[in-house]
Amino acid sequence: MNARERFRATYLFGQPDKVPLEPGGGRKSTREAWLAQGMPAGVGNVAEYAYRAAGGTQAWPGNGKGFGVNHRMIPQFEEKVLERGPETQIVQDWKGNVCEIANTYTVEYLRNAIDFVTRRWIRCPVESRADWEAMKKRYDPDDPARLPSDAEARGVRLQDRDWPLTVSFHGPFWQMREWTGFEPLCLLFYDDPGLVRDMVAFWGDYVAALLERVFRCVVPDQVHLSEDMAYKHFSMISPAMVREFLLPVYKRWGALIRGAGCPIYGMDSDGYIGELIPIWMEAGINACNPIEVAAGNDIVAYRRQFGREMAFYGGIDKRAMARGGDTLRREIARIEPVVRDGGYVPSCDHGIPPDVSWPNYLEYVRLLARITGWLN
Repeated sequence: MNARERFRATYLFGQPDKVPLEPGGGRKSTREAWLAQGMPAGVGNVAEYAYRAAGGTQAWPGNGKGFGVNHRMIPQFEEKVLERGPETQIVQDWKGNVCEIANTYTVEYLRNAIDFVTRRWIRCPVESRADWEAMKKRYDPDDPARLPSDAEARGVRLQDRDWPLTVSFHGPFWQMREWTGFEPLCLLFYDDPGLVRDMVAFWGDYVAALLERVFRCVVPDQVHLSEDMAYKHFSMISPAMVREFLLPVYKRWGALIRGAGCPIYGMDSDGYIGELIPIWMEAGINACNPIEVAAGNDIVAYRRQFGREMAFYGGIDKRAMARGGDTLRREIARIEPVVRDGGYVPSCDHGIPPDVSWPNYLEYVRLLARITGWLN
């Protein structure tokens, strides 16, 4: 099987020759720690390096050129430092947020997931209805810059791809949080539900229009949403609110995705998602990640509860990876039955933090390669 066939067979509970080996990698601070612990300088793909170090000889799947969709605001806000103190700085990011971060970071860290950055929110770009009306103008789905300049030709070339193609968007909760800030958004559900409905409807129309543009050029293997709408133990808004405000737009997008022939509709949310999964399933979502163990998620229990209606990615406790040894081996043994049952790509349950040592990462990849069929 090629990587695309393997991806689809795994997520759709088929018969893959082996399960995709996607252990995850570290962000900047993690890689710096690994360099100090023995990772050779110049290693690019740490997952492939670790696999080879474990004795792996199978061909490593490559990825060709994707089909980038720019659903971010156009134009973006100016990234700038507003005030600098002895240890921290006040900055404006590309989304118009004003926040405080340590002087050890640049504003670029708020644009891309370079590292784990703690911040203190000061102001978000939508604080009034006037702000909201102005914000709408930054999201024109027909802007030519939203798709690759060679979109139609690239779509033709991608028809015969041998790697899985994913197109990603922000979900409505994620996007509203970026506009208003988390606490103000939660209050809006009570104080101004009409504004929330307007924002959800606008985002629903916007993403639907982009999906239709994409599907005219290419049908991806997965459409993936980012939501991050749960704490430890509970979702950030009640399941009843999710059903009332968000489920209709999830369903609308799901109908477009299924109608285009895209087989996998994925959802990403940190935190405890056990009370959200049934709602997502109603919308046609059939895969989710990262299944954080520390938040109370249990991949084994979810398989018993939801059967083969939901596939998963992630689910390996990063704390067990940090401890290593027998703790790590027990964690891999715990999730192995779900790997064998199908519909599951095992991986770290979030970005790999710097307390996971380089030797432990090597052992983690070795164990993962064994249970996914990449090592004998």
